[in-house]
Amino acid sequence: MLRFIFRRLLEAIPVLWVVATATFFLARFAPGGPFDEARPLPPVVKAQMDAHYGLDQPLAVQYARFLGNLACGDLGPSYKYHGWSVSELIADRIPVSLALGGGALAIALLIGIPLGCVASIKPDSWLDRLPTGIATLGICLPTFVIGPLLVLVFSVWLGWFNASGWNSPSDFVLPSLTLGLVYAAPVARLMRGSMLEVRTADYMKTAKAKGLSPARIYFVHGLRNALIPVVSYIAPTAAGLISGSFVVESMFNIPGLGQFFVKAAFNRDFTMIVGTVMFYAAVLVLLNLLGEILLAKVNPKAKIV
Repeated sequence: MLRFIFRRLLEAIPVLWVVATATFFLARFAPGGPFDEARPLPPVVKAQMDAHYGLDQPLAVQYARFLGNLACGDLGPSYKYHGWSVSELIADRIPVSLALGGGALAIALLIGIPLGCVASIKPDSWLDRLPTGIATLGICLPTFVIGPLLVLVFSVWLGWFNASGWNSPSDFVLPSLTLGLVYAAPVARLMRGSMLEVRTADYMKTAKAKGLSPARIYFVHGLRNALIPVVSYIAPTAAGLISGSFVVESMFNIPGLGQFFVKAAFNRDFTMIVGTVMFYAAVLVLLNLLGEILLAKVNPKAKIV
């Protein structure tokens, strides 16, 4: 297992290098710069700021310095938040984004798995069509549609939650629900298909022949194997939840990393753009690794190679 983890981390190095290189050059080639504002700076002041941050150097020199700093774990200073490094800004916002993504993942699994199990009990009946229809509706509706609908119902009409902000535990509900419902729908459909396939397996027939109760056969013997496709889906889902929080954080005015990335893109804050992209890429690598390990624990037949 340790050899497998070490090998996967080594394989991730060139991937992260490609991501860092592509992001660096795309940010530099985009029109505008970090000091191009509505009111242009005097040329002398702008030249001094470019020299201070090394932006007056050739692009190859900037790239070499960027790789050297990145190898040491230094993402550089932010061009818009003076006195702050990119690492400090990311570390300050990570807990918010992780809390939002973790809560949304829990909602997606707590809703999607039971919904898929219920739909597979009696195929082609109302017990199947109703959850499947709800899941299909969830797949069709994006977060920027679900979010305002939830705000309209639970904030405007019922007054149970605040429409935006991140000041109390109750403010955690609507953003997490908005993000979680989008991913609960594919989890439910995946769980339904997996349970229908497991029901016809030989070991399920053997368990039934032994006289075990339907609940034990379905939820003990069948559920574990039916969860294998869902476990495989968890890693990219978790990465999608964390990176997909851009829209939700902006919609609900949440001080997370996603909102920082959007502002950095508008402000042409090169170091902040590269830093957030590298953070999300590293998170994706780690989540894929954890997904492979979890899959091996759930499915004894899976081989760690």
